[in-house]
Amino acid sequence: MTSSSKIAVRELPLFPLPEVVLFPTRPLPLHIFEFRYRIMMNTILESDRRFGVLMVDPVKGTIANVGCCAEIIHYQRMPDDRMEMLTLGQQRFRVLEYVREKPYRVGLVEWIEDHPPSKDLRPLATEVEQLLADVVRLSAKLTEKDIELPEDLPDLPTELSYWVASNLYGVAPEQQALLEIQDTVARLEREAEILTSTRNHLAARSVLKDTFNNS
Repeated sequence: MTSSSKIAVRELPLFPLPEVVLFPTRPLPLHIFEFRYRIMMNTILESDRRFGVLMVDPVKGTIANVGCCAEIIHYQRMPDDRMEMLTLGQQRFRVLEYVREKPYRVGLVEWIEDHPPSKDLRPLATEVEQLLADVVRLSAKLTEKDIELPEDLPDLPTELSYWVASNLYGVAPEQQALLEIQDTVARLEREAEILTSTRNHLAARSVLKDTFNNS
């Protein structure tokens, strides 16, 4: 654990992003072009390379109150001072208050973690892995593309729950809800529900496809 993760409360520069939810252990590539965020990143690069990512709901125009700290792993400056960055999700946080808004947002945040598990997580994680495999297999069949689960799928249940959540494309509000859950069991159970629904939908489409192909 890094020294910064032991601090209960700290000020953190904040980077709101439309429909983007970052999870711990997951990568997030960024293209920095706005002047205020170029200022922010240059300041961060002189300190601990960390900032907070918060999801913006473009429909409601609201900024989430719970986000994930990102650490700059690699960056490259463009000739016009834009930046290409690779960041990695660290710990989650809750915004207690905004310290300032300009030139970029800075918040006073507290770190949040999952509560200790009340039961063995392995069976639930295994169920989620099997559902993932089913969804990938059916997706490959329907699209006739070579789709496979990555070999480096996380072994630890909590990290697996973050991996699944980060790969639920196009459902930022659902991802935000998963980010805010502070219980690995509850997060995995919700993901099992989502994957079961997806699997059943794909299975039904697969049956229809087979029926038409064989008619």
